[in-house]
Amino acid sequence: MAQQLTLTKEGLEKLQNELEYLKTDKRKEIVESIRIARSFGDLSENSEYDEAKTQQAKVEGRIKELEDMLRNVKVISDDQISTDTVNVGAKVLVFNSTKHTDIEYTIVGSTEASPLQHKISDLSPIGKALIGHKVGESVTVDTPAGEVVLEIMSINK
Repeated sequence: MAQQLTLTKEGLEKLQNELEYLKTDKRKEIVESIRIARSFGDLSENSEYDEAKTQQAKVEGRIKELEDMLRNVKVISDDQISTDTVNVGAKVLVFNSTKHTDIEYTIVGSTEASPLQHKISDLSPIGKALIGHKVGESVTVDTPAGEVVLEIMSINK
């Protein structure tokens, strides 16, 4: 059985939109590419045809992957997000005592992670360390850049 995937409502919509795009628009584009490539003649030496078929396989693989993920999804709604402890869906303001800076992270499921937007996975080193902790608590995290101490300043929805 596949592992359950935890997502925010926004993350679920993103995956559903990607799946819809791949099943409709992208499939049509690939079918058209294959049709055009076939018109070039001999398929045994037709790089355009090979490329289109490779692209088709990648898209079909991604569609299957998304369908599998969506079959095993648990959506965290706003009313399920606790501000007592850090959990998926929460926005957490932390003080990085190593760098002497504040930073706000949103804890999300692994497929929603976007470090540049400060959306970190609940499975990442920082996400794992913060989950379950309360305001005022400090956690020590081993990161690729070294050990970091984070103090939880606030937890919001």
